[in-house]
Amino acid sequence: MKEIIWLGRGGQGAFTAAKLLGAAYTAENSDKYALAFPSFGPERRGAPVRAFTKLDTKPVTDRSQTEKADYIVILDDTLYSPQLKKLLKDDGRIIVNSKSSIDGALTFDGEKISAEFRLPTVNTVMYGLLVGLSGVVSAEDAIGSIKGYMPEKIQERNIGALSRAVEEVLS
Repeated sequence: MKEIIWLGRGGQGAFTAAKLLGAAYTAENSDKYALAFPSFGPERRGAPVRAFTKLDTKPVTDRSQTEKADYIVILDDTLYSPQLKKLLKDDGRIIVNSKSSIDGALTFDGEKISAEFRLPTVNTVMYGLLVGLSGVVSAEDAIGSIKGYMPEKIQERNIGALSRAVEEVLS
């Protein structure tokens, strides 16, 4: 089972990214299963949010929080803590939206790509970085998840941001 933890703040779209990944994973194959769910503290804009995506080739029934992740994707670098490394599997990786380098994490300036596509959040940028780094879903299936779950008026910008992020990783 592949497990991804998404860390963000209320309103940044961490749970949306978790759902999009699950939708992309199950899109083309009935033998693939996904579960995406959030964990909220106080429900207000700006409060820390955790979301989880679990991907497997058999039905995912465990709704408990991930204890050992393949990836931790952080949308706001103020949520990074060295203790997060304890939540990774041996070959796990932490991906952080940050202009600064962080020891033990892969950092990307997601804000730069978001601004280029006039997006208020970095969730689809970070989703694209995960797609490019992990290969757990194809870019085409990731784009399909955006088309299937986002309002039409924002699809083009989000697809552009996701595609640019995938290119950043693969180039």
